[in-house]
Amino acid sequence: MVEVIIFIVLLISMFVLMVTEIIWGISWSLKKRKKVSSSKNQVRLKRNSILLIVTIILMGGLMLYSQITVSTPKIKEENGKVMENSIAKLESVDLNTRSEWISIRGQNKKNPVLLFLAGGPGGSQMAAVRHELSELEKHFVVVVWDQPGSGKSYSVGNENLTVNTYIEDGLALTEYLRNQFKQEKIYLVGESWGSTLAIFLASKSPDYYHAIIGTGQMVDFIETENLDYDKAIEIATEKGDRDKIKKLKENGRPPYYGSDVTWKSAEYLNYLSSYMSSNPKIQNRGYNTFRDIFSSEYSIIDKINYLRGIVTTFNHVYPQLYDIDLRTDYSKINVPIYFFLGRHDINAPTPLVEDYLNVLEAPHKEIVWFENSGHSPWINESDRFIKELISTSKQKYS
Repeated sequence: MVEVIIFIVLLISMFVLMVTEIIWGISWSLKKRKKVSSSKNQVRLKRNSILLIVTIILMGGLMLYSQITVSTPKIKEENGKVMENSIAKLESVDLNTRSEWISIRGQNKKNPVLLFLAGGPGGSQMAAVRHELSELEKHFVVVVWDQPGSGKSYSVGNENLTVNTYIEDGLALTEYLRNQFKQEKIYLVGESWGSTLAIFLASKSPDYYHAIIGTGQMVDFIETENLDYDKAIEIATEKGDRDKIKKLKENGRPPYYGSDVTWKSAEYLNYLSSYMSSNPKIQNRGYNTFRDIFSSEYSIIDKINYLRGIVTTFNHVYPQLYDIDLRTDYSKINVPIYFFLGRHDINAPTPLVEDYLNVLEAPHKEIVWFENSGHSPWINESDRFIKELISTSKQKYS
């Protein structure tokens, strides 16, 4: 947090110095034309140039320092000593020639591995999972993956990203974790878009996974977008929010394509999120984005990319999901599946999940309802989410 404040101060200072130098430069040039003595201006220009160079060097040094010192906090005993056999690290892994980042945290390296797949595409929840689901670290080795084009893995780029990129890299990461921790299978927890990615991975390699836990489960992307759009219109009409209705109708119904997919989608998605955050039946409402983005897992560059991923990666990848419907494309999965659903989720309509459950063939399938949750039971009711997940991991299937 301190480094970010210093960086912002230096950035403002650099801007002020540049503007001042431009003004004095113009003034000096005019006086020179009029043959007016400008020795004072020349001194000021030289001084400002030196200050500008020093500021740029300091900014570069600060960014380098923040990149070198990023970390995830060690797991400690009550006496402050690092817990024996624990693991807490950030790691860059090579996945199909792409360098991508994961956080690995657990009180015992021999515990089962749980891979958390963030929402998006383009979202990073490395810090959020540590803050909200730290109790899981007692029972699992919790791995959170910054997927291609998000957070610490943003540099992978998003121009050439396809849905298949995520599947290929997810399977490569699974193999890496199985080998690293010498475990035949791992658990998958997917949130929103990540819940669909979990289905993709398990469909390709069911022998890699103990079970899938999908929360904020996405099923049919284009139907979801249209239901969300209609819901936003309905809420805006009830509230008499004419400006919102006008803006939504100007954008038109989804699907959206082109350079403003993110912004048009955000027009109704943010409206629904705001509506859910005002619902008194939902506990612990909303994301703590400020806390998450300023966590130690992210350098200054990562913090910038955290926001860039949400906008640019989503814009590029999300339209590729419009033709996916799990009910027809993934009706048979040879892995136990649990859907942890918020009763008040209006972002990912739960009737679609119920439809999917009816047609789904799996060794075990079940909906676990969270009565005081919206789109994010893992945040809204994190304590119960953890208990249910631990209970799920103890189930045995033939």
